[in-house]
Amino acid sequence: MRIISIDPGYERLGVAIIDKEKNTKEVVVFSDCFRTSAKETFEDRLFSIGNSLENIISEYSPTALSIENLFIQNNQKTAMRVSEVRGAIIYIAKKYKLNIKEYTPLQIKLAVTGNGKSTKDQVIKMVNMLVKNINGKKLDDEYDAIAIGLTYFVHNRVL
Repeated sequence: MRIISIDPGYERLGVAIIDKEKNTKEVVVFSDCFRTSAKETFEDRLFSIGNSLENIISEYSPTALSIENLFIQNNQKTAMRVSEVRGAIIYIAKKYKLNIKEYTPLQIKLAVTGNGKSTKDQVIKMVNMLVKNINGKKLDDEYDAIAIGLTYFVHNRVL
């Protein structure tokens, strides 16, 4: 089974494609952190994110989307923009007929580390232990996307 998992944002968006075969560890096929420029309008940034995601979905053909639920931040403007990005992502996922699963930060930390109050460093350490094929230095957003994908497999008891 192949899924796409996303840590939503509009300045930085973590994306991972993860495969899971029967009786094997999950394998990261692709991961990246998409960045958009603050010099662009929000609409152009959203368009760029949408195009990038459609290209990845077309290239890798996942069957499901695993995405983080919006964590309400102190900054209302940022929270609104991230929710708009999530809306675009969910629209694209439905367009490509992906099964959509959403998870809270607590659910993600619990699934990956066994502790819902884990630190970012603890999540990164466990991701590196749990997943094959993580090469090179990754940004936090990529690790978050991978953790969100692992949560999909834990919650759905895939294979």
